[in-house]
Amino acid sequence: MLDIDEMGQKEIQGFLQKVGYGHLGFIHDGKPCVMPMHYHLQDTEIYLFTTEGMKTHDIDANPEICLQVEEIHDPLHWRSVIVSGRAERLSEQRDIDQAMQFIKAQNPTLSPAINRTWIDSDGRSEVITIYRIHESAMSGRTTDGASSR
Repeated sequence: MLDIDEMGQKEIQGFLQKVGYGHLGFIHDGKPCVMPMHYHLQDTEIYLFTTEGMKTHDIDANPEICLQVEEIHDPLHWRSVIVSGRAERLSEQRDIDQAMQFIKAQNPTLSPAINRTWIDSDGRSEVITIYRIHESAMSGRTTDGASSR
């Protein structure tokens, strides 16, 4: 049997800082929905950068979310962290500007997308939205392939 160990809070923070993407769980039309999502960890705050659409509509309606982040080398060597919490849409320009600085510093490839504007076939324009996650629970598991049997 594979030994699965609990990750400590310091190890979880380091892991979240390193990876930068995961799967965001939220409620869509009364059912669970999961989408890939880049995030940024600044100190102990997690920021989500996205554009207006289905996901933002759903998160605004029910801000309880879950973020799952994993690193899998093979079936015997992996790490996984789950953060449950409440998403807060940033509305103060000062908070948005500060979050954008963090996000751009971590992922400079976003700059062209941030500066580009477009209108889709339904007439909706691209509107950037940033959320801060107030975590209520955070846990992590890891295995190094060792077995207790």
